[in-house]
Amino acid sequence: MLVTLCTVLGLAVGSFLTVVVERVPAGEPVLRPVARCSSCKAAVAPRDAVPLLGRWRLRGRARCCGAPLPRRDLFVEVATAVAFGAVAFWNGPTRLLPALLYLAAVSIALAVIDIDTLRLPFAIVAPSYPVALVLLGGAAAIGADRAAAVRMLAGAAIWWGLYRLLHAIYPNGMGYGDVRLSGVLGLFTGYVGWPHVAVGLLAGFVVGGIAGLAFIAIGRRKLGSSIPYGPYLLTGAWIGLVAGEPVADWYLRSVGL
Repeated sequence: MLVTLCTVLGLAVGSFLTVVVERVPAGEPVLRPVARCSSCKAAVAPRDAVPLLGRWRLRGRARCCGAPLPRRDLFVEVATAVAFGAVAFWNGPTRLLPALLYLAAVSIALAVIDIDTLRLPFAIVAPSYPVALVLLGGAAAIGADRAAAVRMLAGAAIWWGLYRLLHAIYPNGMGYGDVRLSGVLGLFTGYVGWPHVAVGLLAGFVVGGIAGLAFIAIGRRKLGSSIPYGPYLLTGAWIGLVAGEPVADWYLRSVGL
C-alpha cells in the first residue's frame, strides 16, 4: 500500500517537476502562470494536465497547437513515480521517508537541468539546505537520535569541504553548483552513517570517471570538455545511501581489515 501511494504521489510531484525543469533555468516563476503549452505557451486545461492520463487522451500532442508533447516531461513524470515507489519499497514507513522522497524529487530535477544546461540552479540547491535540515533534524528528534544529527552536520562539512578544496585547486574542472550540492548530499549520507558518507563520496568520482571515459571513447565528448557532473554526484550519493554499509564492509574485508 505504501509503495502504491508513494508511486501515485511521485506522478503528481513529477508533473510539477516538469514545470520546474523548464522554468527555473529560464528564471521564470514556477507557480504562476499555471500549466502552459511548451510550444505556443497557451494555458493548458486542468484535464489535460493530469499526469500520463492527459498525455494519453491527447495522443501525445498539445490540444492548443497540435505540437508534440515533450518526451522529457514523460520521462520526468515516470522517473519520479518509479523513484518514489522504489524509495518507499527500500526504506519502508520510517521517519526518514519524507526526507528521502524530497531528495529523490530534487535529484531528478537537478539531473535533468544539469544535463540540459550544465547548471545546478541556486534556486533549487540553496533551499534544499533548510528543507533537508528540517526533515532530517525532525527525524533525528523524533527518534531521539543525537548521533545522527551530529553525523548529519559532520557529513555536510566533509562533503562540502572536499568539493570546495577541489574547486579551489582546479576551478575549471568543477562548477560551484557541484560544491553547493555536495553539502546537501553530505547531510543525507551523514545522517545514515559514516560508511555511507565515505562510499557516497567515492562512488560519485568513480561513476563520473567511468561515464566520462565512456563518452570520450564513443566520441560524444572530447578530453577536457565540460560534462554535467551533477548526475554523477547524485548517483554516488544514492549508492552511498542504499549500499554504503555492504560496500564498505566488502572493501575492508578485501584489504584484510
